[in-house]
Amino acid sequence: MSTEPPPSLTERRKAATQLDIAHAAAELFATRGPDATTAEDIARQAGVALRTFYRYFRSKQDAVGPLLTVGGDRWRGLLESMEPGTPLGVALRTAAEQALAVPDAQAAQALLRTRGLLRAAADDPALRAVWYRVNQESEERLVPVIARLAAPGDEGRDPLEARLRVRLVAAAATDTIRIALETWAGTDAGAEGPGSPADLAVRCLERLGGGLDGA
Repeated sequence: MSTEPPPSLTERRKAATQLDIAHAAAELFATRGPDATTAEDIARQAGVALRTFYRYFRSKQDAVGPLLTVGGDRWRGLLESMEPGTPLGVALRTAAEQALAVPDAQAAQALLRTRGLLRAAADDPALRAVWYRVNQESEERLVPVIARLAAPGDEGRDPLEARLRVRLVAAAATDTIRIALETWAGTDAGAEGPGSPADLAVRCLERLGGGLDGA
């Protein structure tokens, strides 16, 4: 379980402002495209001053980062709540299915917003770079979570082999979610059911099979 202290009120307000800006940027990128959207447009849409925008973000594409991290944070939180020794394949599939579930209209809209962003990123290298950076950071944060889950099964393993296993699982799992979302973004499948992000992610993780559990 995470032992990090809860964020302060100032930190929560900062995060809320950043997420408001990210939502505004995502909406404009999906409807107008990145080329036709300026930082001024995003600030106006979010209801903040341009100086506030640049206090938090270096570029208009960078503004969507907080929105893209939400899913990875949720998935990692679900994994952190699982007991050490839970088979990694089971843990990852269960967490992915829950993190990408759409229990309400708000969750469905969030996924559709991500699809719009990924489609916009196809023709915008800077926006695509933000997406890849978010995934890299998510992978790095996943490593200690995987290490904790894998610890009982790694007893007696060579330490280097155990570290390699953890890094490989973290990388494979992160790329699996990324590929599932990118594949879904290129289709017209719904946010739930066959072809949805949850469906594709679970199918991808199942294809990795016993490799996730160190078989």
